Amino acid sequence: MEMSEDDSNMEDYPTEIHDYLAAFEKSLGSVDEMLKTMMSVSRSELLQKLDPLEQAKLDLVSVYTLNSMFWVYLATQGINPKEHPVKQELERIRTYMNKVKEITDKKKAAKLDKGAASRFVKNALWEPNAEKAHSSKTPAKGKKRQKD
Repeated sequence: MEMSEDDSNMEDYPTEIHDYLAAFEKSLGSVDEMLKTMMSVSRSELLQKLDPLEQAKLDLVSVYTLNSMFWVYLATQGINPKEHPVKQELERIRTYMNKVKEITDKKKAAKLDKGAASRFVKNALWEPNAEKAHSSKTPAKGKKRQKD
């Protein structure tokens, strides 16, 4: 009985983790494609198209991804990444990512139009004198105005 290459690979690791390894391999392929796409455009060319906030986001995502990949590398080498300086670096990057998110959220927040707000409040408030004046000028409901 001749064994195929897949059969010999199955002996190298427990069968229970086959699906996990297949998913991991697929993820690595996706990461490789993304990196090729990012590397196909020069950094300076890419940064010229972005505003400063978008540049900061790109830099933070890039450095976070690199450090995360290093975290995985350490884990594959049997080194506990939680006890390595990469953990503090990832936390530092997350802090800056949160700062950029706060800035983005502030930009997205609606600006208050003071004129519109005061008109809205003024019209929403009930004024007893205004109601009497308003009702005397308007014909009652259901009655038709007579034409002259």
